[in-house]
Amino acid sequence: MSRSGYSYEDDDPAGGLWRGAVRRAIRGKRGQAALRELLKAMDTMPKKALAAKSLVTEDGEFCTLGVLGVARGLNLGQIDPYDWDAVAAAFNIAPAMAREIFYENDECAKYCEWVQFELCGPVRPGYPDFGRHTRYVRVDFPAESLGYRRWLHMHQWVESNLKKGLFE
Repeated sequence: MSRSGYSYEDDDPAGGLWRGAVRRAIRGKRGQAALRELLKAMDTMPKKALAAKSLVTEDGEFCTLGVLGVARGLNLGQIDPYDWDAVAAAFNIAPAMAREIFYENDECAKYCEWVQFELCGPVRPGYPDFGRHTRYVRVDFPAESLGYRRWLHMHQWVESNLKKGLFE
């Protein structure tokens, strides 16, 4: 299971209620204040790269909430990243917001892209080609760029969730 606790196997009839809790946590006064502080902390990072699956790694890299924790002077080694209530209490945010940030940080950054190309020449009329000359191939991004891609995704996510003019 991921740090967020989200699962594709969930057949939860209360899923709409959960999304509402996430939306209220992010749009609320505490959530907006945390996002503003997080954006400032992310902009001042010397190396624009984020880690996954941990608040802080042994190499000294941080996840999104880890960046906020360092800016606030928290001891991240004592916080269990899989205990959402403890993380939420340490960062003074709602557990729904903590889980959503974990999900976005760990699972939503783009790690590959699909590139379309065209074949020249004859192709089989049946399976798997069905006479098509266009194909798609997955191209994985280099491992060195994943931290920056995660940082870029989370920076855009934080900016998109900030409400302009409120609680400033």
